Amino acid sequence: MRIRITFAKLGALRYTGHLDLHRIWERTARRAGLALAYSRGFHPQPRMQLAAALPLGFSSRCELIDMRIDGNPELDGLPQRLQQSVPPGLEILQVEQIDEKNPPLQTRIVSAEYEATLFDGPDQTALAERLSTLLRAANLPRERRGKAYDLRSLIDALEWLEPDAAGHPRLFMRLAARPGATGRPEEVLDALGIDFEATRVERSRFIFKDPETP
Repeated sequence: MRIRITFAKLGALRYTGHLDLHRIWERTARRAGLALAYSRGFHPQPRMQLAAALPLGFSSRCELIDMRIDGNPELDGLPQRLQQSVPPGLEILQVEQIDEKNPPLQTRIVSAEYEATLFDGPDQTALAERLSTLLRAANLPRERRGKAYDLRSLIDALEWLEPDAAGHPRLFMRLAARPGATGRPEEVLDALGIDFEATRVERSRFIFKDPETP
């Protein structure tokens, strides 16, 4: 059986890396009484797949993980059993069975949406001018790990949201999340002259292409 778990990653858990998160899920499945299926070979690994790595320091309310489970466990009550088995900061939102023939999660994601709350920085007028200038740009040459790329081509949408309850500005971003073409919120913030350390960024939604689309 293939199940998909939608979960939130909050609080101190946002500083947990991708590999550590895999280990957390492996322990969680065991504690919840799930018999994880393992790969074959000299070093069997649990057959689990996260939708996309979440950078350290980001929170999320839309994370996804697919698990292959031996047998056909009863799904009723499983979200509660999983919630009792996870560390603080991980919240189970949904558990559902997925067709085994569905393509891997990573191959279907085309973009991801983020909300950034700004706690310090330029005033709203200056921020609005910078945002307008960025959106008018034909390209934004950048470099990542020694390789040049165009950040502008990775930005699908960028706009201001209503301020939070404390009056802090909030920025909405929809960024490409395709293999070899992934936009990163901290790079968008840097292009706007905003210090990432003075913000809180949360991933809010994945956007998928139709499963029948190659």
